[in-house]
Amino acid sequence: MTTPLTGKIALVAGATRGAGRQIAVQLGAAGATVYVTGRTTREHRSELDRPETIEETAELVTAAGGTGIAVPVDHLEPDQVRRLVERIDAEQGRLDVLVNDIWGADPLITWEKPVWEQPLDAGFRTLRLAVDTHIITSHFALPLLIRNAGGLVVEIGDGTKEYNDSTYRLSVFYDLAKVSVNRLAFTQAHELAPHGGTAVALTPGWLRSEAMLEHFGVTEANWRDGAAKDPHFVMSETPAFVGRAVVALAADPDRARWTGRSVDSGGLAQVYGFTDLDGTRPHWSRYHDEVVAAGKPADDTGYR
Repeated sequence: MTTPLTGKIALVAGATRGAGRQIAVQLGAAGATVYVTGRTTREHRSELDRPETIEETAELVTAAGGTGIAVPVDHLEPDQVRRLVERIDAEQGRLDVLVNDIWGADPLITWEKPVWEQPLDAGFRTLRLAVDTHIITSHFALPLLIRNAGGLVVEIGDGTKEYNDSTYRLSVFYDLAKVSVNRLAFTQAHELAPHGGTAVALTPGWLRSEAMLEHFGVTEANWRDGAAKDPHFVMSETPAFVGRAVVALAADPDRARWTGRSVDSGGLAQVYGFTDLDGTRPHWSRYHDEVVAAGKPADDTGYR
């Protein structure tokens, strides 16, 4: 069955670009109606000042076979989120999948500086974007999601719980942000259980987002040339890979086996059998443990 999510309603909060955009697109390819939110539209850019827009994301969802609906929302503004959920309720009467992917704090991070050398305003803004946005969105969206049993919440972060628990993430604020996202999935799993819902924390591997491709001076067509800047870039993955991981979870009638857990796209691919766009299954976490952390030279043989 190529469209297992036909008739399902999804909200991807933070779908302007990167993982959020392709999560929305892959949900659409599986047949879902997807509400895509963000702050950058064709008329207005967020402080990130990037060209990608939520309208483009919605069009990509529709082109993939679903129905994409773009709604400008600042998820730090409770009234905007409340109105968004009221609209979904009025138009669809249900919500089956909530993906909390809001972030947008990369320019605010001060890397490899101790807390006493961190700028507090930027640090607290980071936490608001990473944590407050997710809580505000869940606060308003979950009453609609639990109206029908079987709802799914996916918290998108960076690093599994196992990795983040044992790894210093090079900034106190970034560290707290990413640990918090994993914990939010754990707490929501407990709160959703009586209503037949599932909550999962999901992390991609090394993501070839639009910004990452620009950073490496490559395009998706010649991305392997980025290995000249960092040899381990050979293990990077497209944002579609984590999008397909979300689809696999949403389409799995036994998805509750994952509830409260922290998982990665490469690990789920080994279970569900989905691939990246090039037909491979990059397993970044295993590669990181066995190659990067071990100080071995870059070589993706056997990890795709």
